[in-house]
Amino acid sequence: MTAGTPHLHAARRADELQRAAQGTVDVLVVGGGITGAGAALDAASRGLSVALVEAEDLAFGTSRFSSKLVHGGLRYLATGDVATARESAIERHLLMTTIAPHLIRPLGQLLPFAPGVSLVQRAAGAAGMAVGDLLRLRARTPRAILPPPRVVSARTAQRLVPALSSRGLRGGMLSYDGQLLDDARLVVTVARTAAALGARILTRVRAVALRADGITAEDALTGARLEIRARSVINATGVWAGSLDDSITVRPSRGTHIVLDAQDLGSPAAALTVPHEGSISRYVFALPQQHGRLIVGLTDEDAPGPVPSVAQPTEGEIAFLLASLNRVVGAPLRRDQVRGAFAGLRPLVDSGMDATSDVSRKHLVTASEAGFVTVLGGKLTTYRRMAEDAVDLAVRVRGLDAPPSRTSALRLVDDVTHPERSPAAAWPATAEIEFAVRSELALTAADVLDRRTRIGLVESDRERSLPRVEEIVARTLAELG
Repeated sequence: MTAGTPHLHAARRADELQRAAQGTVDVLVVGGGITGAGAALDAASRGLSVALVEAEDLAFGTSRFSSKLVHGGLRYLATGDVATARESAIERHLLMTTIAPHLIRPLGQLLPFAPGVSLVQRAAGAAGMAVGDLLRLRARTPRAILPPPRVVSARTAQRLVPALSSRGLRGGMLSYDGQLLDDARLVVTVARTAAALGARILTRVRAVALRADGITAEDALTGARLEIRARSVINATGVWAGSLDDSITVRPSRGTHIVLDAQDLGSPAAALTVPHEGSISRYVFALPQQHGRLIVGLTDEDAPGPVPSVAQPTEGEIAFLLASLNRVVGAPLRRDQVRGAFAGLRPLVDSGMDATSDVSRKHLVTASEAGFVTVLGGKLTTYRRMAEDAVDLAVRVRGLDAPPSRTSALRLVDDVTHPERSPAAAWPATAEIEFAVRSELALTAADVLDRRTRIGLVESDRERSLPRVEEIVARTLAELG
C-alpha cells in the first residue's frame, strides 16, 4: 500500500481550516509531533476522515530534538526491559525495510575498549549488543540491512573513529543500528503521507479545550476562535498533554545534545558509544550527521516546573557531554569547539521513580473521563505502534466503524530531491526553500531553518542564512496566493 504525492502549503491550510470548521471528522488529532502525525496517518489509512491541529509547526517540540536514531533498544536491554527492546527492534525492522527505507541508513556504533571504559562496561556492552542481534533476528531484519556485531582491532577502531586515543586502545565492539537522515523530516513526511490519504494538516491552530466530540481552537495567524467537531479526539501533545488532560501527570526529562564539526573528530565513519562513568545502562553517543556535522548526546535530567516553548541546554550538561567524550579521544574537545546545542523534553509518564533515567519508556494510551484519548510516553522509534494503539482505543471507545491498522505495510511518500549543500557554507539552495513552502507547509523562515533544513542547529549558520531565506519564503508564499 502506497500513498500519492501531497503538497501542503499555506493556501491549502486556509481552505482546509475553513472546511474543518464546517463539518465533522471521524478522528481529530491534537499535536503535530511524530506521535500525532503517526495517529493522523493511521486513521486516514483506515479510511477515516481526519484532521490534525498543531499549535506551532510540524515537529516543533520534542520530535526534532532526538538523537536521530531508529534503534533496537540497547539501553532497555541493559536495564532488563526486554519487552520494550523487542518492540523497538520490530518497529525498527518495519521502518528500515518497508515504511521509510529512503529516510534511514544503517550506522555503525563503536564501543571502544579503551582505558576510559571499564572491563565490566565492555562486557555488558558486548553482551547487550549480542542480545540485540538476537532481537534483530527475531524481527527478521536482514544482515544486509543491519550487519551483526563483531569485535574489531584497534587499527580498525581508529580507522572508523580517527579521534580515538591510541593509548591503551584494545579495539572495540562494532554493532549497527538505524539512523534517520533527520527526525523532523520523518515527522513532515508522515504528515504529508497522511495528507495524501485525505487528512487535513492544520498548523498554527491551537487547541484551547478538548471534548469527546471536538475542540475549541484558535487560529494563531488570525486570532479567530473556532469549533472543530469530531466523532473522536486524540490528545498527542507530548509534554503539554497534562495541560489538556488533568488526569495525566507528565514528568518531563531533558535530553541535551551538542553540535560539533565532524572534522574535529577526524570525520568518523561510525558513531562512538561511551558508557557513563560507573554505568552499564547509560551512554553518550557521538553521531555523524549530514553536512559535515556531528552531534553528541544525550543527557537525562529531570525538568520540573512550567513547560517551556523550547527547552534550553545548561552549561553543566554541555560540560558533561564534553567530559564523557574526552575520556576516550586523543585530543580533548574544548568548549569553544561546540558549534551549537539543543535540548528536548521527553514526555515521560510519572511513575514515582527517583530519577527520570529509571522511568519506563513504555507508552501510555488511555481514555480520559471527558471521553477523548491521550497517548503519551514512548519514543520516536515506536511512534507507529503508539499511533496504532491510540487509534484502536479511539475507535473502540467512540464506536467507530473502521478496519485494523494498515501502517505496518504503508510506505511513506518519497519525492524529496534536495540539492547537495556545501557543509562549510550550510547554505540552503533556493529549490530546497521553495519545496519547503510549496509542499511541506513551511510558513516562515524559522520553519525552513529550524525544522525543514536544520540549519538552525548552528546559530551562526542560521543568522547568515536568515535574510535570504526570509526573502524566498515571502516570494513563494505570495506566488501561492
